[in-house]
Amino acid sequence: MSSSGLFSKFIDLFPSFLHSNRVFPIRPTLQTFNMPSAITEVKPVRILVAGGSYGGLAMALNLLDLTKGKHPRFSGKDGVDDSQKVDVRIKVVDERDGYFHLIGSPLAFSSESYAEKFWVKYTDIPALNHPSISVAQGSVSKIDPASKIATIVDHKTKETYEEKYDYFVAASGLRRDKQVVPQELNREKYLEESRKQISGVCVGEGLKDGKGVVVIGGGAVGIEMASEIATLHPTQRVTLIHSRDHLLSSEPLPTEMAEVSLKALRETGVEVLLNKRVSSSIEQEEGKWVLKLNDGTERTAGYVIWAISNSNSTSGYLPKNTVDEEGLVRVHDNLHFEDTIPNPSYHFALGDIVKWSGIKRCGGAMHMGLLVATNLHQEILVERGTLKAHKFLVLPVVEPMMALACGKSAISWSEAAGVAAGEDVEEMFFGGNLGWDICWNYLQLGKSFDEPKKNQAEIAKLEEKVNDLEVKENTVNQEVGVEA
Repeated sequence: MSSSGLFSKFIDLFPSFLHSNRVFPIRPTLQTFNMPSAITEVKPVRILVAGGSYGGLAMALNLLDLTKGKHPRFSGKDGVDDSQKVDVRIKVVDERDGYFHLIGSPLAFSSESYAEKFWVKYTDIPALNHPSISVAQGSVSKIDPASKIATIVDHKTKETYEEKYDYFVAASGLRRDKQVVPQELNREKYLEESRKQISGVCVGEGLKDGKGVVVIGGGAVGIEMASEIATLHPTQRVTLIHSRDHLLSSEPLPTEMAEVSLKALRETGVEVLLNKRVSSSIEQEEGKWVLKLNDGTERTAGYVIWAISNSNSTSGYLPKNTVDEEGLVRVHDNLHFEDTIPNPSYHFALGDIVKWSGIKRCGGAMHMGLLVATNLHQEILVERGTLKAHKFLVLPVVEPMMALACGKSAISWSEAAGVAAGEDVEEMFFGGNLGWDICWNYLQLGKSFDEPKKNQAEIAKLEEKVNDLEVKENTVNQEVGVEA
């Protein structure tokens, strides 16, 4: 995801893809019966998921619902259809030992209480406590689409092993720089990492001549980092330096969005320097940095945060012919891999790793997870002869749009709704904690499988927060899952 994409969330045109109902020809089933009396053992379907963040977990949990004959949790509907049931083994492989709320990084790196809250070990997530789901800490280093075998590196033992799968889902996202997101992979070490940055943020806080914190970069990442520090540490001097003449210069956004963001940032107490490029930053001693700017001037700081996030794809484990020059996976609109590999219909990709239109954000990743879960379930049912033809959900073109937190306020924009700003916008899209409650509740991570899920009214309310800026009164949702 682009640097601003990390914190441009909760606004997408999903699930507007749900209006599409394309029927695809049936593929021959793999199971055959030579004798009417033959009893064939049906083995569990093995689904391997690379990545356990928003999209990967959304896919795994919605697929779990579907394969147990239920409606997917994102629908908010009740009902069970035994004909839709499939015995599955869903294995999620993730580098971290827990779910980290990525878009909450500015809070996690500014407050120890938020740092503690925003990382939950997978073993402590009730929704994942089910015999059909397992999570392994590691990374996929290679897949062979022809044999459907993945090579995995176990992060605990450092050993490499092979894993056979029936379906593969690439949801490993993008890799981002330090200070922007945690680099540590275990919760205990992550807390040490966050405490170190929080300690730096607090250098000289409250002192009249304190050197303060300098945030370099005026994209969404820099704006949110600077504003959260200024809000949580109101006696700290916070400066944001940006090399262009307006904020958010790397995104396809209107000038008004940049102007409103600048006004909101200054209202939080952040000093903003535009058209200034930092040519070097040197730590002369602990708590004292000297920055040299392109105009020949110098500036001192107690701590420096580089918020120019260079996001790199994690798709190195995929065949080269599946990705573009930036490492993003080329997919069909049903999120199957393009037909450049063997067994493309058994391979899906979703989230930030996918080449698609629009600004990358977690709301889009979660709804891609629903789309893949539904389409993968369709693949299984057709292959087993339960369905005669696929009814795939498809992904639409997504227009640029953004919601940006700025302290106690937020700014949002879409082509249809224009620019909006204020505390009500922050409450709508971020809920006072950079979306922690919204994402946790939407994924329903705190509920075990057998607990009652959120109803349609509750889901609809959350949908307004994780989707685009308009209430989707004109969205026609295709029914997914069991029959009502």
